[in-house]
Amino acid sequence: MKLRLIRIGLTLLGNALGLWIAALLLDDDMSVSGAAFVLAVVIFTVLILVLEPLVSRLTEKYADVLSGGSALIATGLALALTDWISDGLSIAGIGTWLVATLIVWLAAALLGIVLTRVFIKESARA
Repeated sequence: MKLRLIRIGLTLLGNALGLWIAALLLDDDMSVSGAAFVLAVVIFTVLILVLEPLVSRLTEKYADVLSGGSALIATGLALALTDWISDGLSIAGIGTWLVATLIVWLAAALLGIVLTRVFIKESARA
């Protein structure tokens, strides 16, 4: 249970960082707004936690070629749904959608890898 909560916390942090970086880099075509940003991050994270295992199973079952990109596909779907559900995220243009998906996925993945390694080392010491 404790590991699951830590995973959710790391996912929230990674997604917040990814969305923020994407919004900074894609300033003209992507925006996240103040307090609504928090809600957008929560919605996005819930969607990622639900969609990623589902997309992973579907790609393994129906399209082995896509199985390695299931997290990337889930990120794109979660961005689209978050944009549709919340007022805290706005993305315009297909190029922006593709780049934003890549940036958010990459930032969340890198942060997840780094923080997971740090957490594992701390757990091993304890």
